[in-house]
Amino acid sequence: MASLICGSLAFDTIMNFEGRFAEQILPDQLHILNVSFLVPTLRRDFGGCAGNIAYALKALGGTPLPMATVGNDGAGYVHRLRELGIATQFVREIGDTYTAQALIMTDKDNNQITAFHPGAMMQAHVTRIERHPDIKLGIISPDGRDAMLQHAEQFKAADIPFVFDPGQGLPMFDGKELARFVELASWVTVNDYEGKMLCDRTGWSPAEISRHVHGLVITLGHEGSEVWVDGQKTLVPPVKAVDVVDPTGCGDAYRGGLLYGLEQGWSLARCAELGNRMGSHKIAHRGPQNYTVDAKAFGV
Repeated sequence: MASLICGSLAFDTIMNFEGRFAEQILPDQLHILNVSFLVPTLRRDFGGCAGNIAYALKALGGTPLPMATVGNDGAGYVHRLRELGIATQFVREIGDTYTAQALIMTDKDNNQITAFHPGAMMQAHVTRIERHPDIKLGIISPDGRDAMLQHAEQFKAADIPFVFDPGQGLPMFDGKELARFVELASWVTVNDYEGKMLCDRTGWSPAEISRHVHGLVITLGHEGSEVWVDGQKTLVPPVKAVDVVDPTGCGDAYRGGLLYGLEQGWSLARCAELGNRMGSHKIAHRGPQNYTVDAKAFGV
């Protein structure tokens, strides 16, 4: 069984500022803000939700099929995916733009300033989802707005059950659009902040959302996860991290675990347990795709 992973492929440029933003920005001068930060360390990682989820699912032994777009600078990313054994037949190159880029600067208090250039991601809707004998499952993670809307309808038309994972793309949609996503999806997964926004915009409680789908998963960071099925909540306890190094990509690692469990036909609570373990494991490593998984140790 293969999982079609709709979302972004992106390059993450991570910079560390050794001071505090608050000490460099004068609150009463924000109207003429002009600041510069010295960043002695800089790292460029492979990222993007589709890439990160595919990496996690492959590491567990699953079969990811990322559906995403890259720009004229994306050949190296496509080559990396192939080297990892991840099929790229649904990765499209857009020649007149750059691959999506996130530039993230973190200060010594872990405050972050991020600039995101969507680039080729804005053309993701060009690739359509069709019925395919090998594709039994899918996920819609943050992507271009048109792509997320159209792919949800296409998943439903192709009779492929999918996870709706709006992430940071959630604010792009109003209550009516979010309700439609929920009605089309088989599962919904959000973090606690996104969950509150989803409830606020749709007017539905978590219990009500869970009655529209097979299940709702709300991740709570170091506090574990909530799993809602048929209006009933189960708290799935957290897995303590060996070390806290870098949270970038933890949510995507979690989704990789969730998808692996769904591929295996596990209960949603058991899927969430593996998701918790994957997120806890990833946070001990820098970058979203720089960890390895001992499948036996993870019980898969």
